[in-house]
Amino acid sequence: MNEVDTLLSWIKESNKTVFFGGAGVSTESGLKDFRSKDGLYNQQYDYPPEEILSHHFFVKEPEKFYKFYTDKLNTNGCKPNITHIVLAELEKMGMLSSVITQNIDGFHQEAGSSHVLELHGSILRNHCVSCHKFYDASYVFSQKGVPHCDCGGIIKPDVVLYEESLDSNVMREAIHEISTCDLLIIGGTSLSVYPAASFIQYFHGGHMVLINRDHTPYDQTCDLVIHDSLGNVFQKIKKEICK
Repeated sequence: MNEVDTLLSWIKESNKTVFFGGAGVSTESGLKDFRSKDGLYNQQYDYPPEEILSHHFFVKEPEKFYKFYTDKLNTNGCKPNITHIVLAELEKMGMLSSVITQNIDGFHQEAGSSHVLELHGSILRNHCVSCHKFYDASYVFSQKGVPHCDCGGIIKPDVVLYEESLDSNVMREAIHEISTCDLLIIGGTSLSVYPAASFIQYFHGGHMVLINRDHTPYDQTCDLVIHDSLGNVFQKIKKEICK
């Protein structure tokens, strides 16, 4: 039995499966990840991306923040890929409890997943820092320079910037999902972003599976490691389960 066949058998046997995903889930939709050799953090900017995407930089240099944000995090023209689609199908079939994602693109919901825990927020939600009026992503990305509210306040995307805390309710639910599942599938993440990466320590179920092109520090702690693209793996899952 090969690695994917083993994963397939575990999915079919599992009473509760949870998927924990990172930037690699969306790279096959055309988005850049962050830490691979071609990722955003290995490109050259006037400031390190970690600084640009920080709370203090947003407050101090909103023009430069939004220049990077609109250039690099706009999902216009990109669509959910096979991984997003199959995860949504598994949920509808009762074979997946939830998706826990570090991504902010909203592709899981667009693909049809309903129980999505967004650890780092979403570019689809934006609010005025003054009056809290809601704005969608299309409005924010269509503006020249810093987007402003009708009241004159600056609009801030509902994403967790560096120096900001994760939403406590989302964290609590994510930890509950991981601690109560018997199959945890981790995909497209280097497991180097904290505190999100530390959540997998709450897993006490039967099988923990890691699907990632590159090696991670957690390879040795998983029951099954598949070094392949998520697209290849989920194409096989779709063929065998989502018929």
